[in-house]
Amino acid sequence: MNLSDAVRFTPDWLALREGADAAARAADLLVPLRAHLARAPSGQLVVRDLGCGTGSLARWLAGRLPGPQRWILHDRDPELLERALAGMPGVPAETRTGDITRLTAADLAGTSLVAASALLDLLTFDEVDGLAGAITEAGCPALLTLSVIGRVKLLPYDPWDGAFTAAFNAHQRRSVDGRLLLGPDAVTAAAEAFERRGAAVRTSVSPWRLGRAQSALVAEWLRGWVAAAHEQRPDLPAEDYLRRRLDACAAGELRAVVHHRDLLALPAPGGAAS
Repeated sequence: MNLSDAVRFTPDWLALREGADAAARAADLLVPLRAHLARAPSGQLVVRDLGCGTGSLARWLAGRLPGPQRWILHDRDPELLERALAGMPGVPAETRTGDITRLTAADLAGTSLVAASALLDLLTFDEVDGLAGAITEAGCPALLTLSVIGRVKLLPYDPWDGAFTAAFNAHQRRSVDGRLLLGPDAVTAAAEAFERRGAAVRTSVSPWRLGRAQSALVAEWLRGWVAAAHEQRPDLPAEDYLRRRLDACAAGELRAVVHHRDLLALPAPGGAAS
């Protein structure tokens, strides 16, 4: 396991990125989502947060959805689920431990919204396709946020930026235990999977825009990003590059734009969302 994998799901890393995530999320997608939910039968919304981590998506989204809600938090890590449940923003919630890629339409019965953050790029084509199939068969909308799309811009420019970006993207598409991850291709694959099943899909940009005020996040992100790139391409001058970039970060000179994309899929007319 490289540093990128090791830090990605720790509570400290998730806490460090929560503010940047909140600032980046595509709030424009909430307009059609709220309109859809307003047309659904009245009653309590049931929201499933897949791969919930420490619950940052719920803390951002719950207050932006209409009416009473009940959240079901899914993750494979019991410690993260415990933290997420403790940090819920005043709405009732319960937890589920398990593999979210095995969820079926029957598991999602009665769900008003499936939501996730920083999830799609960790999945394979078959897993994304299966999840889209379960969601559309259940007739509920999906809001899938903060998926990486393979674009990073660092200022000031360094001649090695492009090589490290390309190596990181290749690492995101690597095979893990026989699973070929989608990485930066995940949003495109998910949009096509939902559209094939008749869902109306919208996507919107959700970039991290990081500077001096986010220097701790930039430094930790850089370490993981460079480690993943170096694992993919050991010939890259990772130590020297990382030192230069961390020095610029410590001096307050480094700016980073890490591009993501959010996806909203609404069921076809006549769907069975509750």
